[in-house]
Amino acid sequence: MKNYYDILGVPKTATEEEIKTAFRKLAHKYHPDKKGGDEKKFKEASEAYAVLSDKKKRAEYDAYGRTFAGGGAGPGGFDFSNFNFGQGFEGFSANGQEFDLGDIFGEFFGGGTRQRRGRDISIDIELPFKESIFGTERRVLIAKTGICDTCSGTGAAKGAKMVSCTSCNGKGEIRESRNTFFGTFSSTRVCPRCRGRGEMPETACKTCRGEGVLKREEEIHVTVPAGISDGEMIRMPRMGEAVAGGIAGDLYVKLHIRPDKQFAREGNNLLTSLPIKLTDALLGGEYRIRTFDGEEMLTVPAGVNHGEVLRVRGKGVPYGRGSRGDLLVRVDVEFPKKLSGAARELIEKLRGEGL
Repeated sequence: MKNYYDILGVPKTATEEEIKTAFRKLAHKYHPDKKGGDEKKFKEASEAYAVLSDKKKRAEYDAYGRTFAGGGAGPGGFDFSNFNFGQGFEGFSANGQEFDLGDIFGEFFGGGTRQRRGRDISIDIELPFKESIFGTERRVLIAKTGICDTCSGTGAAKGAKMVSCTSCNGKGEIRESRNTFFGTFSSTRVCPRCRGRGEMPETACKTCRGEGVLKREEEIHVTVPAGISDGEMIRMPRMGEAVAGGIAGDLYVKLHIRPDKQFAREGNNLLTSLPIKLTDALLGGEYRIRTFDGEEMLTVPAGVNHGEVLRVRGKGVPYGRGSRGDLLVRVDVEFPKKLSGAARELIEKLRGEGL
């Protein structure tokens, strides 16, 4: 005797929703028209679902191990005598019960007349460090399939008349039938000849030979936003490969940032270093430092430690609306490698002072 619960992989306490979900997964997995499908297992799952999804039949099955309902159901538990396969799967009735199989079988028999889409393409751009901080613009010449300028994508010669497509009889789509063990299923797809327009030019465009698209070089304007990081991608919708009768794909621009000899980045802050004399570390001083906005005067406080970080506000990476990070300056105290006699005497006096 078949154990319907084991077939669906659910416990006897499973809810109606759990049974339905289990059947959907098995239907997707074993459907005979799908690569790797299994007709026998699919029929077993269908039979199990027909019983366990019906409260009365499930009660009989739980009590007696079988059901007693008559009718025209076959070995698989489904009665297709009143089902119109040309209408799709909504409102499907099996053994007097209704359920929607459209979401289960949609992937096997096509999704209707979905619009065609061109391929996505990607390019790489290298930027100096400063341009990645403040943003920039680039004009890049790339070779890709684009809309024909002569016919604006129609594929028709100038002034040519449009005639009805003979492949689809002017409908723009082609209806196809497919035989399965369930019966005959019908689906529609965009007419490949007229690309869904239902009409064709009487005289084709000479530039693109009636295709509406052609391979060519095109200059692309890329706007790089301020504060972009190394390896980030800029997506430019509809700037990829064009396709006749459809929409263009997207262009992805990957950015590579060249390192700077003086500056590094940490979030929205910029990092740099400042070498100072030992005397200025002890007594303090002023230094002229470079920023991306020009030179700035930086006051080094007396008694600053080697490696200490001084902050210059508002000179970092732009972000948000008018906000900017800071410039962080790491102090590098330069210790003399050789001392003159006079310098040694002075330092000895400092040692005597306990410094």
